[in-house]
Amino acid sequence: MKADISSILALDFDGVLCDGLREYFETAWRTYCQIWCPNNPTPSEEVAASFYRLRPVIETGWEMPILVKALIDGVSELEILSNWGEIAQAILLEDKLVSANIAFKLDQIRDEWISTDLSSWLSLHQFYPGVVEKMQSLQGSKLPPMIITTKEGRFVSQLLQQQGVEMPAKLIIGKESQRPKHQILKELIAATQAKIWFVEDRLKTLQLVQQQPNLASVKLYLADWGYNTASEREHARHTPGIELISLTAFTQNNFPTC
Repeated sequence: MKADISSILALDFDGVLCDGLREYFETAWRTYCQIWCPNNPTPSEEVAASFYRLRPVIETGWEMPILVKALIDGVSELEILSNWGEIAQAILLEDKLVSANIAFKLDQIRDEWISTDLSSWLSLHQFYPGVVEKMQSLQGSKLPPMIITTKEGRFVSQLLQQQGVEMPAKLIIGKESQRPKHQILKELIAATQAKIWFVEDRLKTLQLVQQQPNLASVKLYLADWGYNTASEREHARHTPGIELISLTAFTQNNFPTC
């Protein structure tokens, strides 16, 4: 990143630019089947729909097949929204599972899928309405977009290229960086002294940024179309320093105001 850049639009990927819910569920279901060996290897539409609605409760990958297990066991959506942490730990304890082992298995299943059928894996991702046009409009502008994501950068690049959006690899900071987003933002400011707008769909991520005294200048936005709950959006509305933004507002050419 050149030191003469004065402004950066930093964007999360999944939940802000791209909807990967179908991929999340398919990977979670395949992992669930390997762990619990259900009689019926085909998921119901009801379980999938509940998983999509409950995706915001998941903080790390190992929880995804655990969420499927909870739904199969009949735990209600309301219970999961209210008490997910304890429910997940209870399932681990009851079935004598270790979260790290589940995470390894899930990554293994996803990696095998990607290596054997990349096109079908990519096909389960779709961009939110207007996002591609927004990204295209920013190419070559005075406000270069940068993507900061927990998805591998090479896959982000491929998904964007499929939509005709070309971004230099240096502007896509993915899972391979192995650094939290607030640390990446610190490094950007140190290298560029730029004004940064950061759009993210996870409230906890934005709250972590707020806790860093040297990131007070970063403008924070919670994407209300992403993987967050109604209560999180309501919380954001009343949190100084975090602005709730709609997809329409985000995709308009006048966002952000420079």
